[in-house]
Amino acid sequence: MAISNDDIFKLINILPEEARQTAYDFLKSLTICNIRPDWYEIEQMEPDDIPLSDEELRQLNSDAGFVTGEEAKREFGLQVDLP
Repeated sequence: MAISNDDIFKLINILPEEARQTAYDFLKSLTICNIRPDWYEIEQMEPDDIPLSDEELRQLNSDAGFVTGEEAKREFGLQVDLP
């Protein structure tokens, strides 16, 4: 079902003022989701040759440890599969 821009604009125009920021954030996230690669696409990409920043090196070499997706899922009770 195709929805016209006019129909979308009509809905936005009748939104209460306090809901406009939420609507804006949601619409913005939809536009970003459609251009960002998913995990499979990221996995297929060639690695870049950009050196790590000092902060990235510090984090990589820290003793804070690494949390796997499964550990995070268990700890936070997430209902999604993490890589």
